[in-house]
Amino acid sequence: GHHKRRATPEDPATSRMGESFWKFLPRTVFGGMKSAVKIEKAQLERKGKSFWSLDNELLQGWAMSAGFFGATTLICGPRAVPFLAAQAVYGASLLESVNYIEHYGLLRQKDENGKYQRTQPEHSWNSNHVVTNLFLYQLQRHSDHHA
Repeated sequence: GHHKRRATPEDPATSRMGESFWKFLPRTVFGGMKSAVKIEKAQLERKGKSFWSLDNELLQGWAMSAGFFGATTLICGPRAVPFLAAQAVYGASLLESVNYIEHYGLLRQKDENGKYQRTQPEHSWNSNHVVTNLFLYQLQRHSDHHA
């Protein structure tokens, strides 16, 4: 998904020039989910398996999250639900705010054949500042992450 389509209009995780974070957020969350389902479904079909098979890594991840939330609620009671929800929203918002910053306004051009140019370091956001490194969990060299 994202690594193949990064810095293109087809990538929901690439924030567009002039796009606010609040406009980007639903597009990246729902677009990323749609992309993940499409990719996992295609991988399973190549193996001759159903989307609902136990080999579906997307469903495995969702099941682990549901199991964690369920176990925590059983152990701590229903009082835990607002804290779990807040933690989930906070974690997702943190991830997407970093995504917004690190992909803001980056765009690869199409060549005469309609293919996007090869990804170069300038298609990923980089910063060599110590504070940026601390706040972005050492993802300040984002082109290295995409390499």
